[in-house]
Amino acid sequence: MRKINEIFYSLQGEGYHTGVPAVFVRFSGCNLKCSFCDTQHESGKEMSDEEIIAELAQYPTRTVILTGGEPGLWIDAELIEKLHAAGKYICIETNGTRVLPDGIDWITCSPKEGAAVRLSRIDELKVVYTGQDLSEYAAMEAKYHFLQPCSCTNTDEVVDYILAHPQWRLSLQTHKLISIQ
Repeated sequence: MRKINEIFYSLQGEGYHTGVPAVFVRFSGCNLKCSFCDTQHESGKEMSDEEIIAELAQYPTRTVILTGGEPGLWIDAELIEKLHAAGKYICIETNGTRVLPDGIDWITCSPKEGAAVRLSRIDELKVVYTGQDLSEYAAMEAKYHFLQPCSCTNTDEVVDYILAHPQWRLSLQTHKLISIQ
């Protein structure tokens, strides 16, 4: 059983896959408690893998985004295999502090200040910018480096930083800008 906060169908609102229709599986609980997190960690219901996959089958997309909270606390190789067997393309949004099972198609790591990243592969590095020193993140190996304003409150500061450091790309929370989940 896995503790699920919610499962919903929408467009990916941030990062490399912005605009892609996806089913989001939002897990409850996290090993970090970031002030800007948008998940109610206490709520959620226990679901079996079969219940999760049955819920995903209701939607016309192959793309599934495992998010949270921290999905790395809940997933394992068995779930990844079952999702692939159901024909799903699996993306994860993780803080990177947990070792992940093999087979995930796209890994988005959103590291948090002071937390050690334990991933062997990162496709997309997405840092929420709060004015912190980004030198350790800029040196991380990833296909793409995204910088995201904190709840769109410091967008000008982020744009200025990216213009001075062009290895970064801008990621906006477009789902919030267009008022979708």
